[in-house]
Amino acid sequence: IVYCSTRKKVEETADALKQAGFTALPYHGGMDNDTRRRHQEKFLREDGVIMVATLAFGMGIDKPDVRFVAHLDLPRSVEGYYQETGRAGRDGEPAEAWMAWGLQDVVTQRRFIDEGEAEDAHKRIGHAKLDALVGLAEAASCRRVALLSYFGETSQPCGNCDVCINPPTLWDGTEAAQKLLSAVYRTGQRFGAGHVIDVLLGKTTEKVDKFGHNQLSVFGIGVSQTDKVWRAVLRQLVVRGLLGVDHTAYGALKLTQAAKPVLKGEETVMLRAIEVRPARSKKSRFAPSSGAGVHDDEDPLFFSLRAWRRETANEKGVPAYVILHDATLREIAARRPATLAELGEISGLGTKKLEAYGEAVLAVVAEG
Repeated sequence: IVYCSTRKKVEETADALKQAGFTALPYHGGMDNDTRRRHQEKFLREDGVIMVATLAFGMGIDKPDVRFVAHLDLPRSVEGYYQETGRAGRDGEPAEAWMAWGLQDVVTQRRFIDEGEAEDAHKRIGHAKLDALVGLAEAASCRRVALLSYFGETSQPCGNCDVCINPPTLWDGTEAAQKLLSAVYRTGQRFGAGHVIDVLLGKTTEKVDKFGHNQLSVFGIGVSQTDKVWRAVLRQLVVRGLLGVDHTAYGALKLTQAAKPVLKGEETVMLRAIEVRPARSKKSRFAPSSGAGVHDDEDPLFFSLRAWRRETANEKGVPAYVILHDATLREIAARRPATLAELGEISGLGTKKLEAYGEAVLAVVAEG
């Protein structure tokens, strides 16, 4: 079973699996009852069938030999995660649970909670459940121990989860957290991740010059780390609730109350180890590149560019790659061009594509 949070993603994932040669079926509330019934029966009766479904799928399903349950989006709660992964291996044979998640999942779910019509008390419960789930995802010790602890049970390390098999290394990220939080504060809590990190890295961009942020005390204080490291630090600070994301202000980062003791040096921030490499030499930020390996695919800007490409492709009725290739999007996210001239230096953007999509791409970059 592969779980997705939206009907659209269910359809896209099922199609991708089919194209890869698997027998995959979609299942969601937007389908007619007869189709859902046929897909469910095929899943129950046949071997080797992958059901790609929204989180509602599985209630009452009694298929003992499910070997693999994947979540392509963060579930809504620990209770939901426990129930959904529990559909694997009911016959007592080995089975796997696998989840892919990122910062955008957390940001999106917090927005849903905040913008919902529930009373404040229910919103607080929603945030607490989300925090517990993120804590499980970020666990640095046995996941089974953490999972059962949430339900009030004690246990010993399982020896089977990814953390037991390959324990993560933690590092003292207090100083890095202080620098990033200070940069968010000094720039007025009005900008997204890309601009704040540009300030930390001492990059002279059009936006940095426009707002005079090259004159701030935090300008360039993060050059000892790479863009990739800062983005990983930022993700973990958002996940831990030290930073918030204001959706009404184009994703501006905001300090929370929890950030104050860290800034004052009253709390230590231990982070999952990040691959630390020497900072790049101060060459032109638009130096030639093939686009391969120049950027972290977890970057929210890369996701935003892919979302824009998907919408554009849907409007034109063509495959996404016809618009722009992933390599081009990665290079755009890495270079963050501010003008059409800078955008034109990126491979994969000829004159026609620059004319057709240039302004739209720059708008996405500016928002990121």
